[in-house]
Amino acid sequence: MSETLALELDQLDVAYRVRGIDRQVLRGVSLAVRPGETVGLVGESGCGKSTTARLVTRLIEPTSGSINFDGVEIAGLKRRQLKPLRREMQMIFQDPYSSLNPRKTVGSIIGEPFQIHGVEKDEKKRKRLVQDLMDTVGLNPEHYNRLPHQFSGGQRQRIGVARAIALKPKLIVADEPVSALDVSIQAQVINLLRDLQRELGLTIIFIAHDLSVVRHVCDRVAVMYLGKIVEMASSEDLYGHPRHPYTGALLSAVPVPDPRFGKQKQRQVLGGDVPSPANPPSACRFHTRCPKFVEGHCDVEEPLLDAKDGGNLAACHYPLTDQEVARRVPTPAA
Repeated sequence: MSETLALELDQLDVAYRVRGIDRQVLRGVSLAVRPGETVGLVGESGCGKSTTARLVTRLIEPTSGSINFDGVEIAGLKRRQLKPLRREMQMIFQDPYSSLNPRKTVGSIIGEPFQIHGVEKDEKKRKRLVQDLMDTVGLNPEHYNRLPHQFSGGQRQRIGVARAIALKPKLIVADEPVSALDVSIQAQVINLLRDLQRELGLTIIFIAHDLSVVRHVCDRVAVMYLGKIVEMASSEDLYGHPRHPYTGALLSAVPVPDPRFGKQKQRQVLGGDVPSPANPPSACRFHTRCPKFVEGHCDVEEPLLDAKDGGNLAACHYPLTDQEVARRVPTPAA
């Protein structure tokens, strides 16, 4: 693994055995993340985003493949071997209420990582550390003894953020951290994460289904469909020059603030239902819904994730052209 990478996933597979048949829900996922970078994972529900997040943090086991974190191969490590590394990687969950124990005070919840890893056993010092964390994420330290239900949704997510950064980890995996929040609160939490990233040097994997959110948060974006990455590019290139038809369809559905350009945009509505992730189509998994489908090719030969015009990595035999992108995803002039 290159010394410049904080995390490297290589050909990760996840399969579940159902009624004696192996159902593959994640196939050949490879991803490289540099230190201090924010990489987004986007796609429809069931595409494998959260499964990938749980693989990274070893909450589930891969069927095959490699997970190299901070120079250490962690895919085969036992729980005891993983414990020291868990200090360096933390998760922020989607639902800020269900991820917090309703019977514990906020001080106890945020201070839990200190107890688990034996970082600070002195209760008074631990309380001071927790109150400092509360202040860092924009919570009133005097609310140390309150219960989660006494906070708003945005405040509860700040509690989750404080707990995640308590041990100063290197990697944060944020699994749809703002999707359960009002739009106005989303911006506050996103700005908090960006500030913390600069202050603490965090590397972040940001999972979302809202592409408009990801655009302003991530340095690079990976688009997933039915357990595979189908496109990978810098945020600027992905939004300005998407190459995979699935990415183009997702972007065509993003609202445009300027109505002049919204009228110009031709929204692409995908046909058919989303296939089962446990039993995806053969060859190109997107071929059953793709407007550029070519029989005898797309349904027979699986496309490789390789560089297309413009530099984006895309798994497509017939990538979008600049002319097609201009019709579907117009970009307003500055």
